[in-house]
Amino acid sequence: MEQADDWRKQSLTESIDSLFPKEVIDVITANTEDLGTLNLNNVGRNDLSSSWVLEKPSEVNQRDITNSERQTTSGDSSEKLHSQRDGVIFNEEGKENPEGGKMNDEVQKKTSNDEELLTNFQEEDNRDVKENALDDHLQLEESPTKVLRRQLRQKRREKRSTELIQQDEEERVELENAAIKRSKEVDSAVLGKYSIWRRENENENSDSNVRLMRDQLIMARVYSSISQARNNLDLYQELMLRIKECQRTLGEANADSDLPQSAPEKIKAMGHVLSKAREQFYDCATVTKKLRAMLQSADEQVRTLKKQSTFLSQLAAKTVPKGLHCLSMRLTIDYYLLPLEKREFPKKDKLEDPTLYHYALFSDNVLAASVVVNSTVMNAKESEKHVFHLVTDKLNFGAMKMWFLLNPPGKAAIHVENVDDFKWLNSSYCPVLRQLESAAMKEYYFKADHPTTLSAGSSNLKYRNPKYLSMLNHLRFYLPQVYPKLDKILFLDDDIVVQKDLTPLWSVDLHGKVNGAVETCGESFHRFDKYLNFSNPHIARHFDPNACGWAYGMNVFDLKEWKKQDITGIYHKWQNMNEDRVLWKLGTLPPGLITFYGLTHPLDKSWHVLGLGYNPSVDRSEIDNAAVVHYNGNMKPWLELAMTKYRPYWTKYIKYDHPFLQQCNINE
Repeated sequence: MEQADDWRKQSLTESIDSLFPKEVIDVITANTEDLGTLNLNNVGRNDLSSSWVLEKPSEVNQRDITNSERQTTSGDSSEKLHSQRDGVIFNEEGKENPEGGKMNDEVQKKTSNDEELLTNFQEEDNRDVKENALDDHLQLEESPTKVLRRQLRQKRREKRSTELIQQDEEERVELENAAIKRSKEVDSAVLGKYSIWRRENENENSDSNVRLMRDQLIMARVYSSISQARNNLDLYQELMLRIKECQRTLGEANADSDLPQSAPEKIKAMGHVLSKAREQFYDCATVTKKLRAMLQSADEQVRTLKKQSTFLSQLAAKTVPKGLHCLSMRLTIDYYLLPLEKREFPKKDKLEDPTLYHYALFSDNVLAASVVVNSTVMNAKESEKHVFHLVTDKLNFGAMKMWFLLNPPGKAAIHVENVDDFKWLNSSYCPVLRQLESAAMKEYYFKADHPTTLSAGSSNLKYRNPKYLSMLNHLRFYLPQVYPKLDKILFLDDDIVVQKDLTPLWSVDLHGKVNGAVETCGESFHRFDKYLNFSNPHIARHFDPNACGWAYGMNVFDLKEWKKQDITGIYHKWQNMNEDRVLWKLGTLPPGLITFYGLTHPLDKSWHVLGLGYNPSVDRSEIDNAAVVHYNGNMKPWLELAMTKYRPYWTKYIKYDHPFLQQCNINE
C-alpha cells in the first residue's frame, strides 16, 4: 500500500513538472500544507510575491464557470481576428470591405496587439484547466482530518479579517470626527484677517462677547497710541470713536445677558477698524512694546488702588455706623431718665460664686455684646448657671446697662461695669496707660507724619486704630485683679457668635497651663516670627520663631494658676521693654504670645473657628460644626462691608423688630 502511494506521488510530481515552469514549482514546494487554494493565474502573471492570495471554494467554482465562458468567447474572437490579414477587412459574406484599403498603421498595430492578447487568453485557459485538474486530484488525496483542519484555518482567517476591517473602520470614524472638529474651529470667512479672538467669539460661554469687547478695547488702545505716534490722525480719531462706543456699550456688564442688543454691531465695527489698523501699522516689536508699557501702567494702578482700598477698609472698620451711634445715644438718654433703684441688675449673689460658669466680655458695642450674650444663653443647657461680666467705657456705660435692663438674658445673670471705675488701673501701675500718656506715643498714634494721600496713610492708619489705644483691649491682662474671687473664667471677644453649649470647657484639664486656646499656625502662617521682631536680641534669645501662635477671642483662663505664675507681672516686664515699639508694633496678641509662652494648652480646633472677617473661603462644614465662630478682621458683621455669606450666623441672634432698632433704622 505504501509503495502504491509513493508511486502516485512520484507520477503526480512528474506531471506537475511538465505542466508548470520552475518558478511556480519552487513556490509550491516552499509553502506548507497549511496554505489554502492558491491562485496560480496571479503567480503566472507575476502579480504576487511570495505572499500568496488565498481563495475561497466559492471563488474557485465561480472562476471555473468564467473559464468555460471565456473559452467560448475566445473561439469567436479567434475566428474574427484571423479574418483580418494584410490590412484588409472582410465582411460577413467573405467579401472585401471597400474601406479596408484605407487602414493606416495604427489599425495594423491594434490588430497585432489583439492577436497577442488572444494568445495570452488561450495560455491562461490552459493553465486554469490544468490547475483545476490538480486541485481535484489533491482534494481526493486529503484525509477528512486535513480537510477539517483546513476549514478551521479558513474560518480563523475570515474572523481575523473581519476584526481588522472593523478596527480600520473605527479608526476611520475617529479620524473623521477629529477632522470635523478641527474644521469647526477654523472660520474660513475671516482667515487672513485680524481676528485673534475668533475662538473666543465662537465659544459657547455666555460671557464670551464681554471678554471679546474687553480684548478689543486693549488692542484699540494699542493701535490708537501707535497711529497717533505715526501721525495718522484719521485712523486715530476713528479708533477713539470706536473705543468710546465700545465703553458705553460694555458699561459694567459682566455677562452677555447684560449687554444691549447693539453689542454685536459694535463688535463687528470695532473688528473692522482693528483689521484696518493691523494692515497699516502692525509691527510685532512695536505692539509688544506698547502692551508691556500698558501692563506696567496697569500694575502700578493696581498697587495704588490696593493701598487706597486698604486705607478705606481700615477707615470703615474703625468708624461707628450711624445706626449703632443712634442706638447708643437713645439708650443712654433713657438710662439716665430711670430712677436709681431701677438701674441695678438682679441676681447679684451669683457674681462671685466660683461654682458657676463665668464669662468676661469687654466691649463698647452694644449690639455686638448683645449677640454674644444671646447666642451663649440660647445654646446653653443650663442657662441659670451662667454669669456674664461686661466691662465698657464711660461713654457707652449707660447704653450697655439700659439694653440689658430692657432685654435681660433669660435665667442667666449679668453685670455691667465701667472701666473708669477701676481706680487701681492707673498709669503708675499699668505700663500701657503710662505709655499712652507720653508725647512720643501721641505723636506716633495721632499724627503719623501727616500723610497727604490715601496710599501714604494706609500703612500708618492701622497703628492709629482706637482699639489699640483703648484700655478695654488691654484689660484682658488684669483678669485676676478684676475678678479676684473667681477660679476660672472664659474670655470672649465681642465679634464672636456662640453656636454650642460651652460648659464642657470648664472641665478641660489645662495640665498646669494658664491659658486654653485654639492654635492658628499652618505650615508657616501665624507663627511667632509673624508678630515679633526676632532681629532684637531679647526676642531672639527667649523665643522660638517657629513656635505656633494661638488666637484671642475664646480663651479659658485658670486664674489660680495665673496668680501663681504672676502672669500680669510678666506682661508688665515685656510691656516696659517695648516702650519704643522695638519688640512688636501694635495690638494685644504679640504681648499675649510672649506672656503666655509655654503656658498655653491647645484646644480642639472645633471649639473656635476664625477668619469670618477676612477670609472668604472658610470651609462651611467647619463653620457649622464650630462651637464659636469669630469675625476677626476688618469685615465685621455689623458693618456694610461684611461678607454677605457669613452675616446670617450673626444676624439670627438679633430681633430687628425691636423698637430701638427700628427707630435707628438698623435692618437686616
